[in-house]
Order: sequence, then structure tokens, then C-alpha cells
Amino acid sequence: MKQRLRCDETPAWTQLLSHFDQHGRHFDVRADFERDPDRFSRFSQSAPHVFADLSKNRIDAQAEALLMQLARETGLEAHRDAMLAGEPVNSTEGRAVMHHLLRNQPCSDGQGGSLPVFRGAVADAAMPDVNATLRDMLTFAERVRADAQITDIVNIGIGGSDLGPQMAVVALQAHALPGKRFHFVSNVDGDELGEVLEQIKPAHTLFLVASKTFTTRETMTNAHSARRWFLEQGGADLARHFVALTTNLEAAQAFGIRTTFGFRDWVGGRYSMWSAIGLPLAIAIGAEGFRALLGGAHAMDLHFAHTPLERNLPVRLGLLDVWYRNFHGFASRSVAPYHHGLRRLPAYLQQLEMESNGKRVDLQGRALGYSTSPVVWGEPGTNGQHAFFQMIHQGTDIVPVEFIAVREPAHDLPGHHAQLVANALAQAQALLQGRSDAGGHRHFPGNRPSTFFVLERMDPTTLGALVALYEHRVFVSGSVWGINSFDQWGVELGKQLAQDIQPRLATGDVRGLDASTAGLLRQFRPRF
Repeated sequence: MKQRLRCDETPAWTQLLSHFDQHGRHFDVRADFERDPDRFSRFSQSAPHVFADLSKNRIDAQAEALLMQLARETGLEAHRDAMLAGEPVNSTEGRAVMHHLLRNQPCSDGQGGSLPVFRGAVADAAMPDVNATLRDMLTFAERVRADAQITDIVNIGIGGSDLGPQMAVVALQAHALPGKRFHFVSNVDGDELGEVLEQIKPAHTLFLVASKTFTTRETMTNAHSARRWFLEQGGADLARHFVALTTNLEAAQAFGIRTTFGFRDWVGGRYSMWSAIGLPLAIAIGAEGFRALLGGAHAMDLHFAHTPLERNLPVRLGLLDVWYRNFHGFASRSVAPYHHGLRRLPAYLQQLEMESNGKRVDLQGRALGYSTSPVVWGEPGTNGQHAFFQMIHQGTDIVPVEFIAVREPAHDLPGHHAQLVANALAQAQALLQGRSDAGGHRHFPGNRPSTFFVLERMDPTTLGALVALYEHRVFVSGSVWGINSFDQWGVELGKQLAQDIQPRLATGDVRGLDASTAGLLRQFRPRF
């Protein structure tokens, strides 16, 4: 596709700067609610399986209209269509980005009909392999589910091979098969693996080694330690108890693994929970549940692909992120899921957004003159209320908050859900309204922004739609910023240096190291 304008090269960017100086800098949402009785309906909408209220954000109709103009002037629609068509939008690696094809499955529209699938030369060529891998993976998952001898599933991976599946298994615990426990090992810190090994027995455990290349150092260190433990504890039939989620079949076979499930290079790690990397989730919720997850994501894919920008929820959210980051200067965003099952969602979103959009150069390698990814962080409510909400309400920095609440709980304990929802609504209200206090200590300035997502229930379909919503939102802001949201070169340097430092711990050789690293290495030298 042709080179697109960078956001700061567009007429809309200049107009947004002017609008912000004249209206946005001191915009008061409370006053706009008084002026505009339709503000809630104007800034709220339904998307597949998600209702979103954006009305408490510091944005007016003119700012959103200019942001839509910015999206068009930077070629967002063409960039989106290029990604969905399979063009190599991951330019630094020369790869297509087609994780949406992993969920390109016929599914219900929720009204008795079915949703269409993506078609085209690229999709038509890829789908037979996608469908075959999905079928084989789900068949294996059902076999494990039916195997009463396997009580523990241990997923060994890191980054996208851990965060997505772990988040989803935790979120969908109410839909998981009873009698099986799921463990996730990612950190090379042996305390994590050791803690898991103390809880399991070789004869009753299935290890899933998740590494596309089967060379990821942390993952393979943990995998080799798990194999050694398995054999030392009298484990038999290693091929039955170890499975690889990889494309490196030769390395997996050398390890002793015979069952493997792969995925293509157009599936990025942080977008891979829909692929074979999702095997632990498929075991937890079964084939039907996993297909429902794909169906929810596919519905959101279609919404993103075909809905006009003005009512396209991922687009509206991504442009709001640009508005906050580059004009208001808000450096972080807090995610507050008022659902215990979503407690790992903030950690998952940290990778999705900060690894994708934490970039300092544009697609041509030019240094950016504006900020990109905000810091994403959070904890479940109501825990966060008793920790960091003090700063959000009364601190000197303004931090937009995203509340996520569910209408139908998965439990039947009386009183709990009403109290939980009341807290979520009250916190969003308090951030907006504030409270006056002449003494200052009890003064809440208010006019602090928040977005509120309402989900019908926490089930596979809804979770799939929610995660896809966040994926596309990240694409939108990255596209407008003119960066590559699909590489992660910043992960590499520290990993390369670690390979140099590790043998130095044994030898004590500090030649060529900076003085600080050399001094710190000597602190650890007696241990090695």
C-alpha cells in the first residue's frame, strides 16, 4: 500500500491543536452534560457483546469529528483493509498480520442468523490449514478432557504464549471442566516452576511447551527442568505427557515430544491465544466453548471491518487514546475490571498495548515528535479502590479509568453483585462529579475521565469480543501514529546481553562491561 501521512503532517492535527487550546484544555464534562441532554446517547453505543459509555470522557462532538477527520487523513480505513486483506503491514519483518483469520468461523449473530466470514484470495488460501489445525487441536483437547488420569495441565511459555491463555482460563473458570487444574509457568525464576512441581505428580500431569521457535530461552529452560523432574520422579512415556505448541517440529522431536500443534508466522505472539497457543483454554472450556470464544471475536472483527468510523467502537476508543495521549498529555490509563475473573486482564493488556505501540520511530524510521503508548495498569475493583484510587481521585496527575462490569454474575451469593456494581457506578460518578471542600483535604476536583464497559455475562463469546475490541483499538491508535504495531524489537537487546552476561557470572570476567554492570556482577559472583 502507498505511504500514508503521519498524524502530525495532516490538516486535522493542526485543527485539533487549535480546538484543544480553545475548548479542550479546560473542557468540563459536567457542564457539557447540562448543555447537552443527549450527551449520554451521543457518546455511548453497543457493539457485539459489549456496551460502552464514553460520555464521561473529556471530549466534545467537535473534537471527535476532528479525530475522525484525522483517521481518514492518515489512511486508517485503507490500512485496516490492507491488514484484513493479508498485505504485509508488519513492514519491518515483511509479514502479514492475520490473526483475525484464526476466528474466521461461521457463528450466530445472536438473532437466529449467522455472521459472514472474510473471503478473498488470501483468506481462501489460508483457511483450510487454519481449520485443520483448529480441528486437530480441539479433538486433542476433548481427548484430554475425557482422560481422568490427567488432573493437571502445566503451560510453559512466556509473553504471548502465557499472558493470553492464562488470562482467558482465569476469566472463564466458571465454564471450565471440574477436576482439572491449570498452572502457568513463564518466569525463568525457578521459584515459579518449583512451586508448581510441588503440587503435581508425573503420572497425572500434561505439560504444554509453548514456543513458536522452540528456542525461547526462558521457556526452554523451564521445559528442560520440567522434563528432568518428570524423569527423576519416575515419569514414564514422556511423549504422552509433553506436548509442543511450536512450528519447530525437529526440535520438539529431539526433546522427546511427538504431539505438536503449530501456527503461521502471520500470528504475532500477543495475538496468538486464538491459535494453538490457546490449547490450555480449549482443554479448560472444551471445543464448543473455544468455538464460542472465536465467534465472539469474529463478531467484533466484522464490526471493526464494516461499521462506519463514527459508530465503530474500536475506532472511537483508539482515537480517544490519541486525544488523551497527544493533546491532554495523559501518560497512563488504568483498567479496573469489576469482575474477579478478569483479574489478569490488566497484565494481558500491558503486553498487548505497550509492546505493540511503545515505539519511538515511524514506519520510515523517522523519530517521532509526539508520544505513543500510554502506561497501562490496573487491578480488579473493589481492591483498587483501597489502593490506588486515592491518587486517581485526588492526585496531581489525571489518569483516565476504564471500568468493566458484568450484568449477570456467575455465583448466587446474595448481595455481593449489587454491592460490586454499585461500587463501580459510584467510582465513575465520583470521578466525574467530585466534591467541594474549602479545607482542601476532602476536596475532590471531579471532571476526571472514565469509560465504562458493560458485558452481559462473562462467557466465552463475550470474552472473545472484548479481547478483539482491545486488539483493534490498539491497531487504530498505532495506525494514526504511523508506527508498526506488530514488531517488538525492544524485547531483543536485553535478551542478547543476557547471553553475554550469564557465562561471566561463572568466570567473573568483567572486561568490556560498564562500571555499574561490572560492580553488580561482582555482587552475585560468590553465588556462581
